[in-house]
Formats: sequence, structure tokens, C-alpha cells
Amino acid sequence: MRTLSLNIVLLFIIRLCVAQAPTHLATDLLEHTGRVFLDGYPSNISLEELPVAIERYQLAEIRSAQPMLGWIVNSNQPNTLQTAYQILVATSRELLSKDKADLWDSGRTESDNSVAVPYSGKPLKPSVIYYWRVKTWDNHGTESPFSQVKSFITAEELDGSTARYPLQVSDELPVKIQPLGEKHSFIDFGRASFGRLKLTLSSDRETDTVIVRLGECAKDGQVNRHPGATIRYAEYRLPLMPGTHTYTLKIRPDKRNTDTDPASNGIGVRAVLMPDYTGEVMPFRYCEVEGYSLLPLRGRAGGEVVRQTVTYPFDDTASAFHSSDTVLNQIWELCKYSVKALSFPGMFVDGDRERIPYEGDIIVGQPTRYAVDRRYEFTRYSLEYLIFSPTWPTEWAMQEVLMIWADYLYSGNPASLQKYYEEWKMKTLAGLTEMNGLISTRTGKLTPEFFRSIHYKGKNFRDIVDWPVRESDGYVFTDYNTVVNAYHYQALRLMSEIAGALGKTKEQTQFAKDAGRVKERINQLMLDPKTGLYRDGIGTDHSSLHANVYPLAYGIAPEKNRRKILDFIRSHGMAGSVYTAQALLDAIYKTPDADSGLQLLSSTGDRSWYNMIRVGSTISLEAWDNKYKPNQDWNHIWGAAAGNIIARKLMGIEPLESGFKKIRIKPQPATLQHAEIKVPSVRGDIRVAFDNQPNEQFSLEVEIPANSIGEIQLPKLSAKYKLTVDNTVQKGTIEGDFVKVDIGSGKHRFVIEK
Repeated sequence: MRTLSLNIVLLFIIRLCVAQAPTHLATDLLEHTGRVFLDGYPSNISLEELPVAIERYQLAEIRSAQPMLGWIVNSNQPNTLQTAYQILVATSRELLSKDKADLWDSGRTESDNSVAVPYSGKPLKPSVIYYWRVKTWDNHGTESPFSQVKSFITAEELDGSTARYPLQVSDELPVKIQPLGEKHSFIDFGRASFGRLKLTLSSDRETDTVIVRLGECAKDGQVNRHPGATIRYAEYRLPLMPGTHTYTLKIRPDKRNTDTDPASNGIGVRAVLMPDYTGEVMPFRYCEVEGYSLLPLRGRAGGEVVRQTVTYPFDDTASAFHSSDTVLNQIWELCKYSVKALSFPGMFVDGDRERIPYEGDIIVGQPTRYAVDRRYEFTRYSLEYLIFSPTWPTEWAMQEVLMIWADYLYSGNPASLQKYYEEWKMKTLAGLTEMNGLISTRTGKLTPEFFRSIHYKGKNFRDIVDWPVRESDGYVFTDYNTVVNAYHYQALRLMSEIAGALGKTKEQTQFAKDAGRVKERINQLMLDPKTGLYRDGIGTDHSSLHANVYPLAYGIAPEKNRRKILDFIRSHGMAGSVYTAQALLDAIYKTPDADSGLQLLSSTGDRSWYNMIRVGSTISLEAWDNKYKPNQDWNHIWGAAAGNIIARKLMGIEPLESGFKKIRIKPQPATLQHAEIKVPSVRGDIRVAFDNQPNEQFSLEVEIPANSIGEIQLPKLSAKYKLTVDNTVQKGTIEGDFVKVDIGSGKHRFVIEK
């Protein structure tokens, strides 16, 4: 009897040791809802102190009367799945400290949902602070402690739109101060960013004036005064006062990227303005101060010149990548930093030239952002903005459907699917369908009624294929274009998935049927039976790179044609723009052709991501080089596709079910010897590392977060391969050139040998 009692005590102690409270509590995708900013700087003020705060503060406000709550499940045990939760929501911390709730006590609720649980308590009121916490049970019989208390405040208007954080300001010191002569210094901040300049200078007379130059580009050890293209340069005169003072350099607004007249650019969309609390910004890495002697950069020196960088809040530690290829490592850092730097207006925009949200930029920037930070609301806000402010290319309107489905897959949160379902349906452009089952912008269907249905307010709506046009590989535009209809197929197919996720089974079936018809007509009318390649459209025999990339990437191409199409694509190399590179590499890795994928990713030619680094930029470019787009800027998110290709295709991490409930890990290493990555997900960090001896042995280590399961696909090295999983021999399931193994959460090691 005594032994039995002791065993029960020991079992209880063991369970206490492994039981971990949920963390990373999020309300409508926002984790740091209790954080208050003072003019962009994170502060120590709590939400409770706001009524007595006299400063100008900013904070995130929840805009839904029924917010969705999420958390990360934690466990020391492998193969952990949540089986139940209990949520407490209250009007005070004190109540929750006693495990009581006056708004909602869910009780023990049997569910594995940990990413988007709808609040189901008493109605929430505007402009009120609320508090909540959660605990979970898992399949090992473990009951966790309650989490820490999380607070949030509701907005004045609970309209259900996506909440987001205010912009954050960070003070950055130079990495180098180089004297150029008497009272003349060159300053390098190491990387470009969007911000302002703050200087602490001393003078003994009122007649002193310094000249300050800012720029993205350097030449001959100075700020390049004539950088060309749309690379930024500016010069300012700063009069000094007697004594020591801190000066803020006010950035002059650029007429084009601060134009609030939506009619001025022909597309009916206005530029996104910076908020008052940050002021206007410009992108710069380099600075010159002339007319003043700055101290050399050593010790605490350098604080005389401070760059006030503006970004959307970003977690630099959320992701990491390193490999045996030094070029690939630099490209990853370029893309990761580009996501951070180009978040400066709080939503996706093209860059600094126009500061307008374009779908084509977001379809590349969205997956790269997911690869480097856990900030799903940033993209969702941008997508919802685009619903009513779309831009002009035909394909880009349909991209909105692709992007909102990706939003759901990565976030697991269906709020935007539900709220704007009818809007997403319109973005398939089914209103342009002709009798042959395809869509066209040249057959008289671009009516005012059609434009109203998709909220387009501009004057020019046409097919784009690639941008600039010279990058479209000689594409021949016809009434019915292959690229446009490939997008139409993909939009219809994903609308079927969206309808299914929302329980709209009849519409799910209809969208699937419509998509199947478009696929059939593309293959009947645009696939050349003689060459086995896709023509650019009906009425031309020309086959471009682009006309073949999109049908391959979206699964339209018949199996028997795929190798032929891949050979054609490989023969063209990187014949498209940095925008097309996304679909090109998606198609190559999907086929799959890991060797070509790695070759393009790590290329050092002039049409490569490495070339962006070589020319001197630290943010991804709008084009491969100035010679390919004479007016290009040096800060464009669609130039950062390599970041998501590394995470999604090279390392193979993608969600198979919404919110990473099921994760596919399918590395395609080619000849890369070693690589390791950490990618954030809504359920926790995913870690993958491999060591590769091509055609001999491939070893893989993965860490899958709790409340997720994994589908691991390893390269099949031979027909008689040997596979061990956690030191146990297994067979796996053959899928093409890969061996598939299903696995639970936790750390696992796989070794496959020839």
C-alpha cells in the first residue's frame, strides 16, 4: 500500500515536471497587445496607466467584438497533441489571479484548436481593457498550469477589421566614421534603412552651419551625389545654435510617394503616408557631415550621429539560416533584412518610389515574411486594404485569392476568409469568362459594372505577365493569354478550398468544377501538341518562359509534358524579372529539379540575388541590375523571393493543413552539403538541419512544435535504400523521388542511405 502511494506521488511529480504553461498568447493574431509605445519607442507604460499618461502614445487596439484567441502549446514529451483547453476572460487581473472570470469561462473544452478559438463570452465593449489566460490538456494526460495573464484593449469602433501594431522607432549608431578632411566626415550605418537623422553637435557661434548628405549608395568613399535610377540621395543645411544641442533632421517629403490624390497615378490608389509620430523618412545607409569635426568611432563615440530607423515591430531572433554555401547565407540575410526594412509604413508597399501597395509585391513578400517572423497581421492588413484599392494588372487582382488562402494556411485564422468571402469570389475575375471557358480583357467585358465588382477605380486595366515588359521573354499578347488564365485556374481552385474551409460545400464543388474546366481548356487551346510546350496564348505559336512557368507551378501541365517543359525552362535560365523568379523557382522545385533550383538561388551572375549584394545594396532591388530597369529603386520587397524559396523549397518547410496543424518537411538539397534553419510558425518554432553526401547518405534532424504533426519527405537515394528514424529501421512510403514518413512533435533524426 505504501509502495503504491509512493508510485502515485512519483507519477504526480513527473507530470508536474513536464507540464508547461501555454505561451505566446495572441488576440486576433497579435501577441504583444499590452505594449504601449511613446512616439514609436517601446515604453514601460501599461494599459492601466493610459488614463493618466500625458505623452503621445500608440498601441494596438483589438477591432473585433469576437476576437480569436491563440497560444503555443509547450511540452517536454514527444508526440504531444492538445486534447482540451480552458480559457478565462475577465475585466480585472485580480479575478484571473484567483482562476475566476466574469466574462467567459470556457470550462474544459475538448478541442485540439490552439490557433484561432473564437471568444464566446459576454459582449465586449469599445475602449475597454480585458484580461485572459488559458491552460491545456494533452494526449499524455498532462494538465498544464494556467498561462501568464495577457491584456488587450478594444478599439472605439469594433468593425472586425484586422488590428496591427504601431510603427516602432529604433536608434542606430554608425558602424564607421571616416574623416574626409578637416571638418568633413563620412558615416556608414552598415545597412540601409528608412528613417531620420539625429545629431548632437556643439558650437560657440550662431553663424555655424553644417551640410548633411544622406544616400543609399556610396562612391569613392563619399555619398554618391548622382546615384541614378531611383536610388535616393538628399542634401540638407543645418544651422547650429551656440552650445551643445541635439538636432533632428526633418526629411523633405517626396512629391510622388506622398501624393494623396488617387487620380494622379491612373490606378486610383493613393500613397501610404507615414504617421505623425514618426514623421517623414527616407532610405539611406550613408551620411556625410561637412563643416563639423566628428570624433572617430571608438568607445562611446558615434552617439553624435544617430539614425532613427522606422519599422513595423520585428523579431530578429524569430528565424535563422546557415549553410555550407557562403553565397546562400548572404542571400538569406539580404532577404530577411529586406522584410524588416521594407515594413516601414506598417503594410506592404512597392518600395520608396511610390509607396503604394501592389499585389505583385505582396505575393513575393508574403511568404518571405512568413519565413522570417511571426507577424501574420501585417500581411492580412495589407490584403484587406487591397480588396478596395486594387491595382491595374489583370493577374494581380487574382493574386489576392492566392494570398488570402496562404494567409489562412499559415495563420490558421479564418476571420478574413469569412468576413470578405464574397469579395474574394469577385477577385477570381470570373466576370471576364467567355464562351470558350477562358477569360480575356480584350473582348469588351471591362465594363464599369465589372470594375465596380472588384473595386477598381483606375483607368488602365490590362495583362502584365512581367515587369518591366522587356523582362517578359518576348511574350506575345493575344486576346486569351496563357499566364492570365493560369492565374484564373489557380484562383478558382483555391476558392474551392476557401469555400470548403468555410463549410460551403455546394460552392466548393462548383469552384472545383469551374477550375477543372479552365484547366482542360488551357491544355486544349494553349498547349502545342507538336512541341509539348505552352504557347503564349491563342493565336500565336510563340512559347515564352512565362507561358510555361505558370502552368507548371500551378499543376496545370499534364504529367507527360512536365519534363519537356522543365527542359525548356532550364534552357532559358533566369530569363524573367525578380518578380517572376518566385513562380520560376516554385515550378522548378515542384517538378522537382533541386539542382537547377540551387544553381539559380546561389548564382553569382548579374541576374542573381547575389548581384544585389555585389552592387552595394543591403535591401533587395526592384530589378536584377540598373541596366534591366533604368528607373529601379534599391528597396523593393518583390526582390526578396529567395528568402521564402530557401525556407519553403530548399529546406522544404510548408503547412499542409491550416495553422501548421500538419507540416511538410521536404528538403531538396541537390549538392548543398549542410544547412540548418529555424522558421517561426503559429504553433511554435520549426527547426530543420541536414548533412548531405549526394547519392550516398542524407541525414536530417527536425524539431516539430507541440500540437503539430509532420510529414517528412527524404530524397530517395536508390531503389534499395536504408532508412532509420530515431535509430529504428523503417521503410517509409515511396512518393516519386522521395520517401515519406509521418512523425509526431518533438525532435527526430532521419538517416537514409543508398
